[in-house]
Amino acid sequence: MQLTSPVNAMTVDVEDYFQVSAFEKYINRSDWDSLPQRASQNTHRILDVFAEHNIHATFFTLGWVAERNPDLVKRIVNEGHELACHGYAHQRVTDQTPAQFSSDIIKAKTLLEDLGGQAVNGYRAPSYSIGAKNLWAHDILNEVGFLYSSSVYPVKHDLYGMPDAPRYIYQPLKNSQFKEIPITTVTIGNKNFPCGGGGFFRFYPYAFSKWAFQVINNKEQQSGIFYFHPWEIDPEQPRQKGINLKSRFRHYLNLDKMEHRIIRLLTDFKWDTMANVFLQKPH
Repeated sequence: MQLTSPVNAMTVDVEDYFQVSAFEKYINRSDWDSLPQRASQNTHRILDVFAEHNIHATFFTLGWVAERNPDLVKRIVNEGHELACHGYAHQRVTDQTPAQFSSDIIKAKTLLEDLGGQAVNGYRAPSYSIGAKNLWAHDILNEVGFLYSSSVYPVKHDLYGMPDAPRYIYQPLKNSQFKEIPITTVTIGNKNFPCGGGGFFRFYPYAFSKWAFQVINNKEQQSGIFYFHPWEIDPEQPRQKGINLKSRFRHYLNLDKMEHRIIRLLTDFKWDTMANVFLQKPH
C-alpha cells in the first residue's frame, strides 16, 4: 500500500524590510514610520499567488504592520487564511523580561483579533528567539490563550537555535495541550540542517529544498513547515547603507529568484494552514 504524502504548513512572517533583526543596529524603531512601507503591497502579492494556486497559509503578522494596514488583515481572513501573531514590534524574546513579553503578546493578540474578527491561536517569535534559556515563554503563551507556538528552530545558528529540541511537534508544558511546532529541519548524519525557508531557501539551490521536503514527507511521513517574509519577494526594496557584509549577503541574496521558487514549491508539494495541518489531528 502506498502511503499518502503528508500536507505541509505554508507560513508567512508579515514584517517589513526595515524591521528585520539584522538591521536593528542600523535602523532606529523611532524611524520606522518615516520609511517607505512595503509589507502591505508585498503581502497582497503573496495573497494573489496563493489564490492562483488555491493555497491557504498562516500569516504570522506583526501588530505594528497590522495596525497600519487593517485592510490587509481583513483580506487575509476573508480569503480563508489563518491569522497568527508575530508579536507587536519585532522584539526578540531573548531581549525581553517575562513581563515585557507578556505585555507585547497581549497587545498584539488583542489588536489582531479586533481587526480580523477571529481568534488568534498561533504565535511565532521574532528571529525564532525561544530556546533553552527562555522556555518560560511557553508558559506565558499558554496563559495568554495561544494554542501553539512555532518559535523553536532545532539547529545551531549564530543568531538563534536549540539544536537539542525535538524536530517535530511536541507539548512543552505538563498538564497542557499547548504545542510547540518547530521549524523544519532535515537530518544529515547526526546534524540537523535548516530547510524550512527564509535565507536558507534563497541560499541553497531549489533542488536541496525539494529533496529535503521529499525526505520529510515520504521517508519520515511527517508534515513540514515552510516560512518566508514579504520582503523576500521584493528585489526593488530600498537598500540599506552601512550594514555589514554578512547581513547584506543574508538579506539581499537571490531576492529576484524567490517568487519563482515559491511557486515551484507550491506546485511540488501539498500545503495548508498551521491550524489545519497540526491542530486538526492527534499527534
